[in-house]
Amino acid sequence: MLRGFYTAASGMIAEQRRTEMLSNNIANVNTPGYKADQSAMRAFPEMLPNRMENHSAPTSSNISFGIQTPIGSINTGAYIQEAMPLFEQGEISETGLASDMALVEQSVPQNAKSGLKGFLMFGVQASDGKTKYTRNGHFTLNSSNQLTSLGNPVLSTTGQPITVAGEDYKITPEGNVMVNGQNVAQIDVRLAGDVKNLVKEGNGLFRTVDNSNLPSAVGNGQIQYALKQGYVERSNVDPARSYTDMMTAYRSFEANQKVLQAYDRSMDKAANEIGRIR
Repeated sequence: MLRGFYTAASGMIAEQRRTEMLSNNIANVNTPGYKADQSAMRAFPEMLPNRMENHSAPTSSNISFGIQTPIGSINTGAYIQEAMPLFEQGEISETGLASDMALVEQSVPQNAKSGLKGFLMFGVQASDGKTKYTRNGHFTLNSSNQLTSLGNPVLSTTGQPITVAGEDYKITPEGNVMVNGQNVAQIDVRLAGDVKNLVKEGNGLFRTVDNSNLPSAVGNGQIQYALKQGYVERSNVDPARSYTDMMTAYRSFEANQKVLQAYDRSMDKAANEIGRIR
């Protein structure tokens, strides 16, 4: 019976974490470039309990030895195995703002080991000085006239922040920043060949698990993309599906809760009513 407590409780915890993940997705449905999290739930690894016994051999010295008798398998509940971002292109919408930039993937090779398609991102300089990555193309100019994404300077192909004089500038589909007809820099686009090596850093940023720098996709003949000025990539969250999944998670949580309450009532009777002397 106590095992039932743990099984029901683990199911409730898993559904609670799933609900938190879905709530975060819904909250970022209008965040440019946001990539929805998706979860994988699985049972805890099964255990194979054994009964420890002590046997003695019929010898003059009465040698004793231990043996194990399998009892059966025990499953200890469920848990959220991992939360993996959904690396898919979001809807491209027009804003009319010269600073907005949508990164449109056209051809990106697959990873030979995982079979998953690679992912393109902008390289930015985070507050800690390290290079991070984002798909948030809602760019702005800071006080130093640097092109930034949520306050993080966007990096050029030379690894330096991009500075433009004034707001009258054009950006070509290849990422060349043109000011008064002069090419001042080229926006760098990085390739994540293995998306499993990416983790969310917060505030729309990603980093690599091994803290390595992603290679540039500029000049790579196997990759085709285009930058669209005056457009922005929206979140790839599906609100209708997210609300449906949240309702499913809530009902599963409620079912485990009722199971837990049933076990609690059974324990109450076992402790306070069974065997009572009247």
